[in-house]
Amino acid sequence: MRLATLAVGLLLAAAHALPAAAETYKTPQALLKALYAFSLHSEDGDPDAPSLYSGFFSDHLNGLIKADRDKTPEGEIGALDFDPVIAGQDGQPSDLKIGQPLILDNSAEVEVEFINFEPVKLHYTLVKQGGGWKVDDIAKQDGEYPWSLGAIFAGGQ
Repeated sequence: MRLATLAVGLLLAAAHALPAAAETYKTPQALLKALYAFSLHSEDGDPDAPSLYSGFFSDHLNGLIKADRDKTPEGEIGALDFDPVIAGQDGQPSDLKIGQPLILDNSAEVEVEFINFEPVKLHYTLVKQGGGWKVDDIAKQDGEYPWSLGAIFAGGQ
């Protein structure tokens, strides 16, 4: 339970003063490389930002996270009880492989693979926003417990 609280705390800590928040990523690969290079241990931030990853997430995804946080009673964990970027509560991804994006107009689909205690494959949906790419959804489609952020915030897995 403490690990879940820590993970949520990290997610809810903000990226207000961090360089990542101001970056514009011209390619899907640049966005994902920066996302995985981003430090999860930053002490800077704005507690009112939707997530630690706000600078990487789309307005839509940040809105879902904020709405969940706003409706969650103080001291309780919201719908998201893990770090979706590493697909877990603990760990540090290694052996990162970013797939070739499938780009259609202002959206892209990209698979990312890495090791976080075990092999992980995540499916990213990206959107062009503000002149650059942003994460609009993350999904783990295989394994015993598949999930997507959109489904988690909608109340289902």
